[in-house]
Amino acid sequence: MTFAYWSVLLAALLPLIWAGVAKTGADGYDNHKPRVFLAELRGRSQRANWAQTNAYEAFPPYAAAVIIASAVGATPWILDTIAGVFLFCRVLHGVFYIQDKATARSLVWTAGFFCVIALFLAAAWTGAGAA
Repeated sequence: MTFAYWSVLLAALLPLIWAGVAKTGADGYDNHKPRVFLAELRGRSQRANWAQTNAYEAFPPYAAAVIIASAVGATPWILDTIAGVFLFCRVLHGVFYIQDKATARSLVWTAGFFCVIALFLAAAWTGAGAA
């Protein structure tokens, strides 16, 4: 299995990491009402929860892009490289979110988004070359 495939699992785990940061950084966690608890967070814990939400939002298009690019036979080392950059960006995104570094967070979010586009382009170029 290529790194790009493994990166889908890693990207799926990122929201859980940020949720853990949100929950362990605040007092009063109630497992009977986790959404109420998360909605009432402030400061660093609130930003970690927002990082969790954003990681969940970024996951579907990324996973689809990896699967589609692999399915059409895009070059594995290209997919692996893009996947590595995407994961690096997404980790930095969460770290910058928690640290309240909005500009840096937006820049790495944009870079991660371009990685998704790059995966689709890698798929398109492979498809165009096969035609």
